[in-house]
Amino acid sequence: MSETVPSHRCLRAQAITTDAFQPYGQVIWASQDGSPYSSADAQLNLQQGIPRFYIMRLQQRGRRFHQITRHQRCTQCLGSLEGKDWYLGVAPPSQTDHPDVAAIVAFRIPGTCFIKLEVGTWHAGPYFDQEFVDFYNLELSDTNITDHDTCNLLTHFGVTFEIEM
Repeated sequence: MSETVPSHRCLRAQAITTDAFQPYGQVIWASQDGSPYSSADAQLNLQQGIPRFYIMRLQQRGRRFHQITRHQRCTQCLGSLEGKDWYLGVAPPSQTDHPDVAAIVAFRIPGTCFIKLEVGTWHAGPYFDQEFVDFYNLELSDTNITDHDTCNLLTHFGVTFEIEM
């Protein structure tokens, strides 16, 4: 019986831009106070439950991953506090129970913006190099219980990923 050796893929993190991130959601940059609502603001979908806005503290976990998750009932907004940069692996929404592995990319996200993940966008992270980073997170109150669809890339495809700078 032969054992398959897992494949390890490196993803070069690209600097996030509005256009590059568009297949996965939105990048929200600072705007002038008093600016009217526009398409540059986060286009939220939180109608299927009670919105939850909280600060989550994540401990340093390196930049390797073999699992990727999506939420199919809501958008999710993430941003770091204290201006800390971070990384995220993403793949476009799919109609199957797994992402297109060849479509997984990584972004370096500065602490001067936040992201909104579109409904169904596959994501791995946040990842960062500091000991810990606090993130604000906007999702539904039960997202982590009822809307947390995770694909184990190692089991399903025999692959792990590492985000490089």
